[in-house]
Order: sequence, then structure tokens, then C-alpha cells
Amino acid sequence: MSKKIGFVGLGTMGFPMAVNLKKAGFEVIGYDAFKGIYEKAKAAGITMVETLKEVAEQADEAIISMVRDYDQNVDIIFGQYGLVSGQPKDKTIIVMSTLDPDTMNQLGKKVEEESDLRLIDAAVSGGASGAQAGTLSIMTSGPEKIVKSFRPYFEAMGSNIFYYGDQTGNSQTAKLINNLILGINMNAVAEGLKLANHYNLPQEELLNLLQVSTGDSWVVRNWSDVSEWTADTALSVLLKDLKAAYNQGVKHNISLPFNALSSTQLFDAMGKEKPRA
Repeated sequence: MSKKIGFVGLGTMGFPMAVNLKKAGFEVIGYDAFKGIYEKAKAAGITMVETLKEVAEQADEAIISMVRDYDQNVDIIFGQYGLVSGQPKDKTIIVMSTLDPDTMNQLGKKVEEESDLRLIDAAVSGGASGAQAGTLSIMTSGPEKIVKSFRPYFEAMGSNIFYYGDQTGNSQTAKLINNLILGINMNAVAEGLKLANHYNLPQEELLNLLQVSTGDSWVVRNWSDVSEWTADTALSVLLKDLKAAYNQGVKHNISLPFNALSSTQLFDAMGKEKPRA
């Protein structure tokens, strides 16, 4: 009999992640506030329920949260009809949302102090395409024994699994570092292409050069996708992470000048208008 795993948040990332869990042989008990996804999810073999209480009751050992932010995580866990309303015991919430390290640590303490649930965090990188292909990089932190026991779930959704210690929030730090470097690389590639455009160099040929030379990076190899990122989706998400990394640097007196510059120049470098505040 296959294990039942709960999954809350079947959006752009969550839906394909849940589908890959189903493909790996797990029974997925799904819930989303947007009922329009239910028909599509059921067609993919996901068991959709109407309440978070049912998710908590039916999941065998773990419930994945892939909702947007801290407030939504608090709501699905502690809200009037949240997961704790099912009075689950000895089950673990795997938060795969992107939060900053301090906020994730705060959420972990709240869960520990106010429920019979446990919490580990597992930030992801790879975007929607990685979620669909099952090739996400998954950064985990929390009690090592618990994290290791859930490795089959992670392997169903990703191809690279990393462990960053037992402190809740460490995986979020790892993701911020990854996105800090991503933001700096994006600015560098965009500036290089701007100079190339001034001299009428064919962009595709320049990208071919960079891919086999010292200027290579993930951004170079995926520029056709990266260049299409918009100010109201991927770029705004990246900017949020760059700001979070900057704030961590300020808090701990760690100088991150290139990160600060990248965050202020991101939209200009990419030739995009900044989103309205």
C-alpha cells in the first residue's frame, strides 16, 4: 500500500510537484484554496479534498506546504479550519515555500510550541520547468533523521537534494545565496549583451561563445528563458530574494555590495519596467 502524503498549494510550482509524487507511486492528498484546479488535479490522479482538516487526517506522516508566504503558512496550519483542526500527531509539515531564514525559524518555533506537529523546511530552485521535469534542486534543513526519512519524497520531485543542518531556516539561507548569485549573474550577462548590441554583434553567436568560454553560467545557457522573465512574475520574486539577502547582510554586519547593486539595477539591466509599488 502506497504512502499518503498531503500537499497544500497546487499552483504553478506545486501542481507539477504533486504530479511527480503521484508518478513515483505515492498517494497525494491535495488541497488548494482555488477550486478551479481541482478537476485538473483529479485528472492527474491526485485525491483532492475540501478541507485542510481532511489533509491532516489522511496524510500518513507528512504534509507539504507550497503556499506563497509566512501568513499563508500560518493560516493553513493554525487557521480556524487549518491543519491543526484535524488534531494530527507525530506528523511533519514540509514547508517548501520561499521565506527568509528568520521568518522560517519563527514559523518552526510556532509549530513546535503550539501544535503536536513537527516542521522542516525544503526550499526549491529550478522554476516551473524544473518542477515539471522533476529536476528541482531541493535544499533541506531540520532534524537529520526526519529529513533523511523523507528523501523518497524529495527524490520524486528533484534530482539534487542537499542538507544544511538541523536549524530550521538554513535551507532558506542556501536559496538566498543561490539567488544572490543568480541576480549578480543576470546583471552581468545583460550588461555584456548591451555592449554587444552597441557594436551590432549577433547575440546568439555571442551566447555561443560565452557557453564555451570563461563567461559561462546558468544564466548564459538559459538566456532564452531568462530574457523573457517579466517584472510582475519571476523578476519580482528574484528581487524579493535579493532584498532578503541584503537584509540578512545588514542584520549580521556582512557586506554584500554586489548583491545590493544587483537589486537596484536588476530591472534596468534586463530592460524591464519596475513593478508598481
